Amino acid sequence: MCGFAGFLGGGSGKEEAGRLAEQMAKPLQHRGPDDAGTWAEDDGSMALGFRRLSILDLSPAGHQPMVSRSGRYVVVFNGEIYNHEELRKELGSGGRWTEGGGQKTEDGCRRTEGGSRLSVVGSRTMEGGGRKTEWRGHSDTEVLLAGVEEWGLKRTLEKSVGMFAFAIWDRGEKVLTLGRDRLGEKPLYYGHQKAGGRNVFLFGSELSALRRHPAFEGQTSRQALSLYLRYGEVPAPFSIFQGISKLSPGHLLSVSAKNPEPVPEPFWSLPRAVATGGANPWPGKFEEAAAEMKNLLRQAVRGQMVADVPVGAFLSGGTDSSTIVALMQEQSSRPIRTFTVGFREEGYNEADDARRVARHLGTEHVEITVAPQEAREVIPLLPEIYSEPFADSSQIPTYLISRLARQQVTVALSGDGGDELFGGYNRYRLAYRAWRGMSFMPAVLRSGISRALRQIQPETWERMLRPAEPLLPASLCLKRWGEKIHKGAEVLASPDFGELYHGLVSHWNQPEELVRGQSGKDGFFIRKFGEMTAGHAVERMMATDGVTYLPDDILTKVDRASMAVSLEVRAPFLDHRVVEFAWRLPLQWKVRANATKLILRAILEEYVPRNLTERPKMGFGVPIDEWLRGPLRGWAEELLEPGRLAEEGLLQPEPILRRWREHLSGRRNWAHALWVILMFQAWRGQGHSQPTITRV
Repeated sequence: MCGFAGFLGGGSGKEEAGRLAEQMAKPLQHRGPDDAGTWAEDDGSMALGFRRLSILDLSPAGHQPMVSRSGRYVVVFNGEIYNHEELRKELGSGGRWTEGGGQKTEDGCRRTEGGSRLSVVGSRTMEGGGRKTEWRGHSDTEVLLAGVEEWGLKRTLEKSVGMFAFAIWDRGEKVLTLGRDRLGEKPLYYGHQKAGGRNVFLFGSELSALRRHPAFEGQTSRQALSLYLRYGEVPAPFSIFQGISKLSPGHLLSVSAKNPEPVPEPFWSLPRAVATGGANPWPGKFEEAAAEMKNLLRQAVRGQMVADVPVGAFLSGGTDSSTIVALMQEQSSRPIRTFTVGFREEGYNEADDARRVARHLGTEHVEITVAPQEAREVIPLLPEIYSEPFADSSQIPTYLISRLARQQVTVALSGDGGDELFGGYNRYRLAYRAWRGMSFMPAVLRSGISRALRQIQPETWERMLRPAEPLLPASLCLKRWGEKIHKGAEVLASPDFGELYHGLVSHWNQPEELVRGQSGKDGFFIRKFGEMTAGHAVERMMATDGVTYLPDDILTKVDRASMAVSLEVRAPFLDHRVVEFAWRLPLQWKVRANATKLILRAILEEYVPRNLTERPKMGFGVPIDEWLRGPLRGWAEELLEPGRLAEEGLLQPEPILRRWREHLSGRRNWAHALWVILMFQAWRGQGHSQPTITRV
């Protein structure tokens, strides 16, 4: 896992261009602490900077920027191509290295007969295919370049299984091409900037790198700010800065002097995978589909366990992470290292569940229980970690578990993506049931019911419903019932199902009222929802989350938190072969009545008894609502000071302060909406004196 940055345009000479590229890459050192490199054209019109976290081929042969064998292409590559060995063989490398007698162990590490890691210097030959090919090392980046020269870029990506973002410069055609993996695991920003009279095309793994170039303008986009206030993250293709975009998942973009305003084009599309899956449903039985899904997941897990560094896994004790760990342990001859972070607050602690699963599977389990103060001490780090406003409060435990894992491993597998593929979120069933039950009612009646539900405070709802929990199935024993009832009541009067779901995933339902100079609804989410052709409403929610919430929230959170401590996180559920097969399966094999992830649970039951993983869905959060009324109150009030809110004329203070007062009084829980504002204010305040957090 790595970080890169670069620019096209300027023509300041090779030495100056190299210096600028190095300067842009410096803020990315956390993404790549092991090595650094730059490359520039002689006239300075194109430059690349790179930071490397060595995962495959720890030798200098994996150094980047990397030039192709012919010298035509130069690439910087962040990520992993898991099937690079198969592609190497297809390119004519055959079966074995001619030197060294190295072999791979069961944990995927390449070692010599004596047990030490194999160091590769200079070129070597692999034999056994239709021809011989000279290779400098065994990195996947070198395979990518060889594939581009043999098959072309698009065909190479179609053959590749992995997560990645890259920039590849064609020295012959003078064309720069950017690419991002199918599901959006790795980030990539780009755009023209013109500060100081320069017109330069900038690109990089994080905004912090682009900000280092003197052409960077840095004006906040009001449209992006409005989207951020609604969703708690800035969705692709937007970024918080005007003129800077995120490359959408599964897209390529080419820019040159002849094509200075590029249009991204997809090489893979989740909506297309959803439509193709629906048109080609699995013809067999449930048991046969479960067996096929298990084989695909085993293949994905096996490929993602390959590394020249130690590998482990996150384990929460839920269905998704337990399935991944079970398949890892099955394919390893020694205990897999698993990691869990526990919290002392009731309702937020997954450690007991994870410990039971780890004990049953026989993993080498590590857990820590984090004191509230230790978790809160992460908060001042968040603006720098994310480099763009981001307000999913589970960013805190995600950073803590990444920091724990990095003490022992460099790569960790996770269960991310399972909810979107197999219908795991409670909101899918609850939203569908609510719409089915209310769609026949007149809008006036729905509005009246909505007001009545919101008259009862969330904590009162929880006291009223708690005695009924023993009578409910486990899937309906939700945490924080009162908050969910209030959230549902807010969207009860929605005119159609798309708007209802939009309300459920929004933190501020009218963000345009908060952003000065911004008017009208954005329409972003409704357009995405409308692109999904899945037949059932639940499937449309799942698919829409797959192109919005998954890449823009979940994967952004994991990438930034893990890379902040130089840990690579891999997600086997996001192997595109698993994704495509999952969308061939009927909904009733995933979600039914009061059960979710049916086919995944059937696979997991082969390894772990159901009673060890059957529990209410907890999420991965911290008690922000309580903290804002207690130890975070002083910090929040500094950031929410009316003058500070009004600074630069971006935000309207009064709606924000009204919710702050209601939250402090205990009448409402506005923690999520307020956290969005606080994270924006903290991000804007980078470089200013940091507000203090009360120690209790």
